[in-house]
Amino acid sequence: MLEKIEVRWFYLVALSVLGISLFFLSKEMYFIAALPLMLVVLYLFVFRLDLILYTVVLTTPLAIVINNKTTGPAVSVPTEPLLFGLLLLTVYKLLFEGRFDKRILAHPVSIAIAVLLGWMFITSLSSSYPVVSFKYLLSQCWLILPVYLMGTQLFRKIKNIKTFIWLYASTLMIVIAYTIIRHAMYGWTQKAAHSVMWPFYNDHTAYAAAIALFIPVFISFTRDRSAELSNKLISFFTLLILSIAMILSYTRAAWISLFIAALVYLIFHFRIRFYKVAILGLSVLAVFLYFRTDIMLRLEQNRQDSATDMSKHLKSISNISTDASNLERINRWSAALRMFEERPLQGWGPGTYQFNYAPYQKSSEKTIISTNAGDMGNAHSEYIGPLSEQGVPGLITILSLVIAVFYTGTVLYSSHIDPAHKNLLLGILLGLVTYFAHGILNNFLDTDKLAVPVWGFISIIVSLDVYHRKASPEKFSGFSKN
Repeated sequence: MLEKIEVRWFYLVALSVLGISLFFLSKEMYFIAALPLMLVVLYLFVFRLDLILYTVVLTTPLAIVINNKTTGPAVSVPTEPLLFGLLLLTVYKLLFEGRFDKRILAHPVSIAIAVLLGWMFITSLSSSYPVVSFKYLLSQCWLILPVYLMGTQLFRKIKNIKTFIWLYASTLMIVIAYTIIRHAMYGWTQKAAHSVMWPFYNDHTAYAAAIALFIPVFISFTRDRSAELSNKLISFFTLLILSIAMILSYTRAAWISLFIAALVYLIFHFRIRFYKVAILGLSVLAVFLYFRTDIMLRLEQNRQDSATDMSKHLKSISNISTDASNLERINRWSAALRMFEERPLQGWGPGTYQFNYAPYQKSSEKTIISTNAGDMGNAHSEYIGPLSEQGVPGLITILSLVIAVFYTGTVLYSSHIDPAHKNLLLGILLGLVTYFAHGILNNFLDTDKLAVPVWGFISIIVSLDVYHRKASPEKFSGFSKN
């Protein structure tokens, strides 16, 4: 009887709140209409941090950037306000309660992240635009710390890892459906493929990078021997949709990243020793350097621009003579390297590349899409960008993080771990391979669209390393005692 009364009260309160919200909404009193939702969010922040994090993951693919210069800086809604709130709670728990698991804080990946953010703080002090750099640092903190640190506690339960993945993938499917429908309306052209995913993703490169990140994971889901047949079929269907979307994105960098992930898979599958991979890599580098003049001459003879025809589009990958996208990327990198030469130690400051690179362009390297206004993005590289903005130590910090993540994952994969967990780990590792390979040509970790899944995947690897060498599921409460 009491349970029935409680259910009735729940429905009564819910319908009353909905009715009040609709009433004030009809009167265009938007702030008052939003109060019930704000109260729900406040309740979740106090009692259910896991649901807040899940909400962030679920809404990230559908989040829209509000960029109104009269009201303040660009903000991705609703994810970034929620992440900022989670950041404040994370800092409070770390500084004032000291209840976070010290095994996570002492992990090599966590140390690499701390060094990365620490150097970013130092270079913000010497930045050419300190206000810009400190804003950038703050945004990096709310993109990294809540997802990574809280994720490690959420992922104490393996089922929460899959929930995280499926939440992002489910709304990504909505974006893919929207994109494909719009693409069909424009006649499936390669030109239309660059923007049909707007306003959810700003262009096809970020959209394809997100898709590439999840393709290896869903391959692992279809190969999970412990999963039920129905789950495998759903995973296979999702994988099929992701693959179609990847092809239709016309994003060459993402295609290359998947090819690199496939090569890394072969290394794991055949258990090829690291020293053999290193020797092969150094040999290829040596051959390239020895024949670099001949190679560059051959590349300059390729004048195939990007095109709707897939074979021609693939051929355009190596066109450094006429393809505007490739040439502009080289122009941005060249400007970044000239900036680095002037400030090799501390760089120009985090987030300041776009405000400083214009004078470092050469007229002979500019393209039809070049600009001096600083409004067309950054250095287009997760590695060259930090080199110009934070000097040599900045590049070392990002490389150290990548090495720590893949070293942890590789050692864990080779250790005693449940076969189902090992299969999942391999999918996560290969997904990160696609991103950090793609990061040579583009950078998206300053946006929630890629930062949330990438830092989530890194958090999964650390969680598997700390908590799941032997199964030890524990209830998530936001933070736990060591």
